[in-house]
Amino acid sequence: MPGGDGGSGVEARRAVVPPGSLSPSRAGDFMQCPLLYRFRVIDRLPEKPSEAATRGTLVHAVLERLFDAPAAERTAPRAKGLVPGQWQRLREARPELVELFADDTDGERLARWLAEAERLVERWFTLEDPTRLEPAERELFVEAELDSGLTLRGIIDRVDVAPTGEVRIVDYKTGKAPRPEYAEGALFQMKFYALVVWRLKRVLPRRLQLVYLGSGDVLTYDPVLADLERVERKLQALWEAIRLATETGDWRPRPTKLCGWCDHQAHCPEYGGTPPPYPLPVRAPESGTTAQGRMGPD
Repeated sequence: MPGGDGGSGVEARRAVVPPGSLSPSRAGDFMQCPLLYRFRVIDRLPEKPSEAATRGTLVHAVLERLFDAPAAERTAPRAKGLVPGQWQRLREARPELVELFADDTDGERLARWLAEAERLVERWFTLEDPTRLEPAERELFVEAELDSGLTLRGIIDRVDVAPTGEVRIVDYKTGKAPRPEYAEGALFQMKFYALVVWRLKRVLPRRLQLVYLGSGDVLTYDPVLADLERVERKLQALWEAIRLATETGDWRPRPTKLCGWCDHQAHCPEYGGTPPPYPLPVRAPESGTTAQGRMGPD
């Protein structure tokens, strides 16, 4: 096997294919930095698990599983009690997470990390009352193809449907709520999901709701169809930029303060690194094409 990566053959290298769909996360990657998108989607460079992201996954799993219990039993103590078991399941599903606490010989850091997950779960009960909720869907995978042929997909944390048929899309965030001037960026993911639901069901969600467990805030937005049409146009333009970069191999870094948290600095020209050889065929860019790396949130 080229590269000598120590694979056993079970995980054979998959043929590299051009991107074929767009999710909120990958759209966010490209808007943040086209080169980051390339590293994650085309090169599929490995990334180390982080404590923050893994804790978010754990909290999401607990909140999903809590609704397995009858309404009267959805209490904060029960939810906190789910944390150890869900952590065990998560480690079994993703063995690489053992690296997170490999040097934590006395277990103190792990104990603090689990306690913080429990605090986030407990805070949720100050923001919503699960005894009065009966989600129609949890961790719902959605996928829709636009008229242009672009496929949108993602996973919605929770979908609530009122007796009158009104739909609410809910997403849990384990971080803090953004400042008001950044709220539009935070809502992009939710509008993305609303667009997919609209395209799938021809139902305009009544409310989009972001629940920030880190700060104890709830951000809501009631979309109108014009919002979703704008998002669709934005995504189509974004996809055209991705297609152009895929065909030309022109993936430019877009330096921001977020670069300090990037796992790929060793491959990034901004840090003196060299990207891996581009694994797809390229064509010369046409004259007058827009340079990559300038696609911002709006």
